Amino acid sequence: MTPSRSTTVSRFIAAPRERIYRAFLDADAVATWLPPGSMKGIVHAFEGREGGAFSMSLVYPDDEASQPGKTSDKTDRFEGRFARLVPDESIVWATVFDSEDEGFSGEMTVSTTLSPADGGTDVTMVCDNIPSGIRLEDNEEGCRSTLDNLATFVGG
Repeated sequence: MTPSRSTTVSRFIAAPRERIYRAFLDADAVATWLPPGSMKGIVHAFEGREGGAFSMSLVYPDDEASQPGKTSDKTDRFEGRFARLVPDESIVWATVFDSEDEGFSGEMTVSTTLSPADGGTDVTMVCDNIPSGIRLEDNEEGCRSTLDNLATFVGG
């Protein structure tokens, strides 16, 4: 049996938990802060409620080299659902990448916890069952970038 591949990334954000939680439930907000680095987000479908489905593409800039195993040369498309929502405390996404490469198949779970902290919120993002085609250090780097974007988006 192959052990589950996981990463954990945390960041303090100088914003209240309520504001951060709302940023996970709004399609336009997610399209803005979720894409790491210089990628852009396109939301195709979004039901911001427990059990609700979503579909999104992350698009690489034209001047960036293509990555193997992605949906296309410049796009990572994924679908998922809000597996669990605890208002102002946690968000759990179950996501599946759209790729013909087996190394990118399977359902990855992203669990985000919002913990109260002096002057803001400690945000922890745990990714479980990361597909074998994704390097763990790349996943960590992407999550750090995403949390930095989230902090900027919510004003923290």
